[in-house]
Amino acid sequence: MANSNQLSEAPPSGSVSQQDETLTTLSSYLQHGALFLDIDGTLLDLAPTPDEIFVPPSLPAQLDALSKRLGGALALVTGRGLSYADRLFAPFQFPIAGLHGAERRSPDGSIFKVESTAEFERLKIELRAETAGWTGILIEDKGAAVAAHFRLAPARQAELTELMQRFANRARPDWTLQHGKMVLEIRPARANKGDALESFLATSTFLGRHPIAIGDDVTDEAMFAMANRLGGYSVRVGPTSAETAARGTLPSAQVVREIISHFTN
Repeated sequence: MANSNQLSEAPPSGSVSQQDETLTTLSSYLQHGALFLDIDGTLLDLAPTPDEIFVPPSLPAQLDALSKRLGGALALVTGRGLSYADRLFAPFQFPIAGLHGAERRSPDGSIFKVESTAEFERLKIELRAETAGWTGILIEDKGAAVAAHFRLAPARQAELTELMQRFANRARPDWTLQHGKMVLEIRPARANKGDALESFLATSTFLGRHPIAIGDDVTDEAMFAMANRLGGYSVRVGPTSAETAARGTLPSAQVVREIISHFTN
């Protein structure tokens, strides 16, 4: 990478030892790296409902500046739909894998999407009808995926899991049930964040770079594992988990945003 794209290795002030180690390693990998970022819980703080998340006004431009310093090798890899994610960071558009990779926009602007089917559309209607009286359960229609959020009704997790598994069984083999933080999602079975990361690395913008994957949830584990396998680095945001494949950890989305700000100043 040209010198103009290289990033300072000095970490933000106030780092603790484990965070400091992660920041030092991140700085090293970013010299010739490609950055893959989850959105909810990683770039943005989690909220009671998906539509209540807050995007700090400075963040979209900071992401754009970091992308330029990386020669465009920055991608968002999220469970959000592509169009929804674009609205969060307007007016900027980044390479993105939405719906865990079922939707993907490449650096050249070309778009790949797994399409819904008539049968899956009927399933979503039935799911919404069956949960209509479930206070606190939010059904999110994502097109080729559907999510049931229970953050406002955690006591219903067990029966919601049973219900979503039943609907996922009907949708198989082309769809599968994905567990996440206070959410259950029926998503296309052949899409995952690890494969999305690998697909980006095959494009000219990302080719030959070390992948750095940052996420906060079990849905990001495939991305962590792929980044590790390809000689990169992985970071989980939130409490340290012995069950994660991530090699580093950061305490919060706020710290992730501080790092992005630091690397673009």
